Amino acid sequence: MPKQVDHRERREAIARALWRVVEQRGVAQLTMRVVAQEAGMSLGQLQHYFASRTAMLTFAMDLASEQTSARVHRGLDKLGDRPHPRDVLRLTLAEMLPLHADARATSRMSAAYVLEALHDEAVHEQARRGLVQGRALVEQVIRQAITDGHIDPGRDPGTETDLLLALTGFTTLIELGVIGPRDALAAVDVHLDRLFGSAGGRTAEGSAGPVPERLT
Repeated sequence: MPKQVDHRERREAIARALWRVVEQRGVAQLTMRVVAQEAGMSLGQLQHYFASRTAMLTFAMDLASEQTSARVHRGLDKLGDRPHPRDVLRLTLAEMLPLHADARATSRMSAAYVLEALHDEAVHEQARRGLVQGRALVEQVIRQAITDGHIDPGRDPGTETDLLLALTGFTTLIELGVIGPRDALAAVDVHLDRLFGSAGGRTAEGSAGPVPERLT
């Protein structure tokens, strides 16, 4: 058992080194040799844990997704047992945007993974599955909000899901300094106010429905 724990810890350490390479040097520098140097080990040692660049990148993306979900759930714990669906969606969107150091690292990791997916069929399929699952979980929250009367029943849950996820496009504008984090959050709040406002806003007994378990 100790060996298994150490193996996981070393893989996570390598993944975090990969995040740093992506964040500080860019995707063009993302090689196994550079990641090994960043992790303070030899290339041979790194290859003991990951047989290929794709395997290393995929694990790093999975860890980034786990970290994002963990941040969302920690935030939800502070909202109480029955958080309003608007709060669930705002928190989820906020943690998918590069608004603080941890979120920037995972956001840039996600961008690197998407670039890889465009040229690697296996990575493409895995990335696609993750996004489909994440979208389905957000749609469940919206459907439940419609059922509970928080959102106008005339709204299409699929379309509203797509519009919400489109707000993650603020990532590029934030990263390149076109807008600031406050501007992005202000736009998110306006959109959510419009989505929930037509059905009468918050209710004390509202249920958020299922909470997204994994975001990719």
